Amino acid sequence: MPATDNQPLAQQKLTSLKGVGDKLAEKLNRLGLFVVQDLLFHLPLRYQDKTKLTPIANLFIGQEALIEGEIISHHMTQSRNSSLIVKLVDESSQTLSCRFFHFHYRQAQQFKRGQILRGYGEVRSGPSGLEMVHPAYQLFPRDNTPPLEQTLTPVYPVTEGLGQPTLLKLIQQALTLLKQYPLAEALPPHLLDELQLPPINESLLQLHQPQPEDDLFLIKQFQHPAQKRLILEELLTSQLSLQLLRQSEKQRQAPIFPPSQIANQLLASLPFELTGAQQRVLDEIRQDVNQPHPMQRLVQGDVGSGKTVIAALAAIQAADAGYQVAIMAPTEILAEQHRNHFQEWLEPLGIPVAWLNGRMKAAEKRFMLAQIESNEAKVIIGTHALFQESVTFNRLGLVIIDEQHRFGVHQRLALHDKSQLDDDTHPHQLIMTATPIPRTLAMTAYGDLDLSIIDELPPGRQPIDTAVLNNQKRFEVMEHLYAQCKAGVQAYWVCPLIEESELLHAQAAEVTAQQFKDHWPDLRVGLIHGRLKGDEKAEMMAAFQNHELDLLVATTVIEVGVNVPNASLMIIENAERLGLAQLHQLRGRVGRGHKKSHCVLLYQAPLGETGKARLNIMRDTNDGFRIAEEDLKLRGPGEILGTRQTGGLQFRIADLKRDQEWIPVAKHWAETLAVSDPDIVDALHTRWIGERMDYKHA
Repeated sequence: MPATDNQPLAQQKLTSLKGVGDKLAEKLNRLGLFVVQDLLFHLPLRYQDKTKLTPIANLFIGQEALIEGEIISHHMTQSRNSSLIVKLVDESSQTLSCRFFHFHYRQAQQFKRGQILRGYGEVRSGPSGLEMVHPAYQLFPRDNTPPLEQTLTPVYPVTEGLGQPTLLKLIQQALTLLKQYPLAEALPPHLLDELQLPPINESLLQLHQPQPEDDLFLIKQFQHPAQKRLILEELLTSQLSLQLLRQSEKQRQAPIFPPSQIANQLLASLPFELTGAQQRVLDEIRQDVNQPHPMQRLVQGDVGSGKTVIAALAAIQAADAGYQVAIMAPTEILAEQHRNHFQEWLEPLGIPVAWLNGRMKAAEKRFMLAQIESNEAKVIIGTHALFQESVTFNRLGLVIIDEQHRFGVHQRLALHDKSQLDDDTHPHQLIMTATPIPRTLAMTAYGDLDLSIIDELPPGRQPIDTAVLNNQKRFEVMEHLYAQCKAGVQAYWVCPLIEESELLHAQAAEVTAQQFKDHWPDLRVGLIHGRLKGDEKAEMMAAFQNHELDLLVATTVIEVGVNVPNASLMIIENAERLGLAQLHQLRGRVGRGHKKSHCVLLYQAPLGETGKARLNIMRDTNDGFRIAEEDLKLRGPGEILGTRQTGGLQFRIADLKRDQEWIPVAKHWAETLAVSDPDIVDALHTRWIGERMDYKHA
């Protein structure tokens, strides 16, 4: 395809390359490769150095090396796993064997005494000295060996049905085209100068074809200037795209909610005063919803920091202005907790609360849907049931989403379409999470949202003492729990998932509950797990909240939203199997009242390094943000962010854990360039995101 502009490779289909038909193009698509330019940004995983020969005398076990020698013998072993052994001698008079397990008779015939074999592979210890298993090799006549490679040989990520040689040939074609039609430089010269980064074309060529003198150690550490250049550009693209999303949202209309006197009535009736942090966040929300553009705010608050009352005050402001509020929670238990709070707080103020879940009887559901459609119900609480086609809002002005990381971006946007407002008018959005997210990660994952942090716990809250004990002390812990319950304490005993099976999960909890009943018949024991029906879970939770039960044996279904102030003791079995965020969430179910609270983490020995690190962090701190930072170091961003990590956050080169230092730099430059150079957005979007996700229409 002839170049018609300065960026032809961004439009050139892969089928224009030699050897690429529709079937191969499909395989390349699976790797996220759609146009020739995509091949240039498909960077090597590692490199092989075939630019120099290593004498066999200098080899060591575990080394990857290029060797060359004369074939002095070849034979097949007669064992259960027969193999072909080709023995070489080189100029240092040392010998090495090449072993092939999978070979064809014709292949075996190729190896002739006196020929030269040049092979690349990993050196191992064999039965008769050093050997290479299945090396990549070439055969030459003794007097006609070709020159060595001039650059290091890249090894690329591949997919099923697409081997390394095929991909290598295609990328070589793309690099030839790059030299003919260089990519336009998207970043301004002053940015490259200030950060001491090389130009785009030089960076790509250097990473696909590194020279022997290039610093491979720097490349392995992702510290090479060419890599830094691409990492920054990709993070910059992400930041600019999020700003684009944010700007397009700000251009939409939204209903205005003036200050509400009814909200002040709720504040006056509460048995506590808002903390300074709660008041600050409430003021930010009130300011947002009093503007004619949609609020896009994420409220982060550690477990027990008082996010729910803030959500209720925002809901009152919307309802008082004549609009409906949808409150979405990830689990039925959490949705039910919200319903109880909102009914207690809002219905005395004359604001009707409805709720929807997947297990409602048909008549009850029809009644609720009619209430929502007629605008009788002002505040509607539910789980994923709020997305159902049968749900028609009358005037949806505010969407509140709890634990946003459990929902995808597209689920969140689906509620926009249900608002029944004008085409260009969107409801306000308030997103809440009790999962503290490290600052650098929040910049990248939630860059399209304004961020509020409730960084203060209500007065009277005491830190939770955490102990880490070997499972051998399990019965002693059970005895201690019984004594505490007899003294008036309520307790949780959590049985995490042992395997990926809800049935085994439930059985573990059932066995533990039965052990307590057998040993201490006077202990009032409840059991809750994922296999119970929704109304059975609700009844059990209500009994625990009303202190009709002393002990609740549960699976991790109680992870979020459960609020029983009298519960002050928690035991978590097999704590080493859980991530830090989940342990922190579970521990946050106690310490909600004025009693001194305790958490015991039982582990099964032997503990791995990661498990030991997790439990030590939990013992050392109650600070959710510090725990989140440590979690990022141990697990990486994907698991922390959940579904939010899908789509545009699947980076090609950048790694949010490894490249944290570049995120604030990218954010700073994105803010600058969005104003001074708006054309840069489209150029970078085409280069890095292309057909994978369109932020503009997200």
